[in-house]
Amino acid sequence: QVQLVESGGGLVQPGGSLRLSCAASGFSLDFYGVGWFRQAPGKEREGVSCISSSDGITYYADSVKGRFTISRDKTKNTWYLQMNSLKPKDTAVYYCAKQYYTDSLFCDLDYAGMDYWGKGTLVTVYS
Repeated sequence: QVQLVESGGGLVQPGGSLRLSCAASGFSLDFYGVGWFRQAPGKEREGVSCISSSDGITYYADSVKGRFTISRDKTKNTWYLQMNSLKPKDTAVYYCAKQYYTDSLFCDLDYAGMDYWGKGTLVTVYS
């Protein structure tokens, strides 16, 4: 049974940093890409970053390039989102997700490519 559990959200001032974690069970990061999505109030869920399966190639939304970094620890079956230089517009519920298909070179920033989701963790950037 696949389970994803996020942690690490919270309150932070603009310019601050947070690190999100997603601990997974029921599948291996060697075979599936994974990612982070976010949904702000009144907005659609958007892809933030993802990392492909075996090759670990990373992709980022333009809005977070240079500020956010996705990484993973295969030994812990866990991936992370390091968020630096946070802005109020980054305020959202952040979800980790597992890709439903296997591709060593590509991962999906489209939520339609995901089949399992965590419950979400709230990130609030306030001034």
